[in-house]
Amino acid sequence: MRRALFPGSFDPFHNGHLEVVERASKLFDEVVVAAMRNPQKAGPLFSLEERMDLVRLAVDGMQNVSVVALASLVVDLAREVEANVIVRGLRAVSDFEIELQMAQMNRELSGIDTLFVPTSSEYSYLSSKLIREVAAYGGNVSSLVPKAVDVALRERGRPS
Repeated sequence: MRRALFPGSFDPFHNGHLEVVERASKLFDEVVVAAMRNPQKAGPLFSLEERMDLVRLAVDGMQNVSVVALASLVVDLAREVEANVIVRGLRAVSDFEIELQMAQMNRELSGIDTLFVPTSSEYSYLSSKLIREVAAYGGNVSSLVPKAVDVALRERGRPS
């Protein structure tokens, strides 16, 4: 069985992430989406549990996709779920340098390769940070995120 691991903070999960999952689900027998706590990023908008729930709602209907939490090294989870490959989305050339370093480190630590999936130009400008900022000030992000994420963002309201 060919199993892929797609890790990310997903705060929030957006249509660019969803596109990567959809494409990976056609390439692999199973895709495990891992929502993670990222200590390098400021406090999350959504808790880890909320992010996992939102991802689950977004991928509902994709029979070969599951969602887990990640609180360790990506390679440790990859071994645990018996992933053959780590999947990472690339929006632009600027993503490649950092992603390449992570892929090389992950391969050195575990022997697991990384597959880069370039997002379509339709989603290449999306980032969770920008979506959080636009939504926080009342901007309409409904075309940029799955419906459940849009609802959750609107429920968070505007900053005080």
